[in-house]
Amino acid sequence: MKKILITGGAGFIGSHVVRLLVNKYSQYHIFNLDKLTYAGNLENLSDVDDAINYTFIKGDITDEEFVNSLFKKHKFDSVIHLAAESHVDRSITDPLAFAKTNILGTMVLLNSFKSLWQNKWEGKLFYHVSTDEVYGTLGETGLFTETTSYDPNSPYSASKASSDHFVRAYGETFGLPYVISNCSNNYGANQFPEKLIPLFINNILNNKSLPVYGDGKYTRDWLYVVDHAIAIDIIFHKAKLGETYNIGGFNEWQNIDLIRLLCEQIDEKLNRKEGQSEKLITYVKDRPGHDLRYAIDASKINKELGWSPSVTFEEGLSKTIDWYLENEEWMKRIISGEYVDYYKNQYK
Repeated sequence: MKKILITGGAGFIGSHVVRLLVNKYSQYHIFNLDKLTYAGNLENLSDVDDAINYTFIKGDITDEEFVNSLFKKHKFDSVIHLAAESHVDRSITDPLAFAKTNILGTMVLLNSFKSLWQNKWEGKLFYHVSTDEVYGTLGETGLFTETTSYDPNSPYSASKASSDHFVRAYGETFGLPYVISNCSNNYGANQFPEKLIPLFINNILNNKSLPVYGDGKYTRDWLYVVDHAIAIDIIFHKAKLGETYNIGGFNEWQNIDLIRLLCEQIDEKLNRKEGQSEKLITYVKDRPGHDLRYAIDASKINKELGWSPSVTFEEGLSKTIDWYLENEEWMKRIISGEYVDYYKNQYK
């Protein structure tokens, strides 16, 4: 069986990728390496726990000796690297943690992959999953393309930009086969509630304030996480080595408009009075280095690989709200911290 290592597979995006590949490809053995920090939740993958082509490994990608031993033991044919510190606000509080995980962790994986195969690259691939935030910020017009110059503005985006550069450098210097994708903001089921959409869904359900940075006119391109997982699958199997692909939803929303739509849909689903939840909106002091606008040009992956989003934002948001309404206990376990017990109970 082809052995594929997915890093960060217990996280939000990673869990959707793991589930898709485990269920779709019985000829692959999927190894999920995750440190299970605060945002890693194995409960997200309870439906594939017992699959014969799935193995979970708890560990830290920055631990060079440990990672080297994994590569020697399992001889992974390919790596899909998603593990990362990803929350901009946290990167402002603790930049060094982001540098360690996102830069050093990526280099450790690259070194282990290179050392294992030593130029015997046929059928091998290192797939690095990155973010559109490496490109910096846009004005009111224009789109990020694969050739847009890097201009990161936060410790998070700077650490991801650096990791992108190291992947390309290993490709140029050592011939390591790689592809990179840079995606826009993801949303969907199982997202840790520090991010905007699950945070605000939970706050609306509990009649808590909805804190909006600045004037709320920051603009993001939103991508349904299931569509992102499908794009990763397609890139992994069909992309040309050494290429970069931007993955976006062709779906720009100002934060304040997104929040109003969220309030409207939840009020309708819960039979609340029209406008009830919108009264919870509270404007708060802006964060440092806040990028004005992100917008992805995803025409390359569409034209070359045939990928396009499967749902509109309104449809995807409705599905997302429904999932959180149907899984309120999941949210309660996250907020209380009880979700960390899943690993202890499942992997005694």
